[in-house]
Amino acid sequence: MLKTGILNPALNSLLSRVRHTNTLVIADRGFPFWPMIETVDISLIDNIPSVLDVLLAIRPNFVIGRVAMAEEFLKNNTEETQARFRQALDGIHIDYEPHVTFKKRVPHAVGLIRTGDTVQYANLILESA
Repeated sequence: MLKTGILNPALNSLLSRVRHTNTLVIADRGFPFWPMIETVDISLIDNIPSVLDVLLAIRPNFVIGRVAMAEEFLKNNTEETQARFRQALDGIHIDYEPHVTFKKRVPHAVGLIRTGDTVQYANLILESA
């Protein structure tokens, strides 16, 4: 029986299949459904869990080389919210791109984790190192 780390079996399974340079999406509650990729929906209620909750939970055992986010995240969120994301991604290069471009990359991901986050454009594409 697992005593620490990620306890959700579906999430554990998804994470274990991401390899070097593969991508994984962590999305907010309103992100579109992508039937062509595996989705692990762990949303419970508004903001539980958040994108940052999931990111912080997986970072100890998931090596991230770079991250993509929508440019719109910067335009639609406070400096405080932006700072929380930068801090959680400390040491990782972040590429900001138009949301339309961001969404075109999603189908190439190994999977998507849907959260209950309500922060606008708080979606991440993590590329494993």
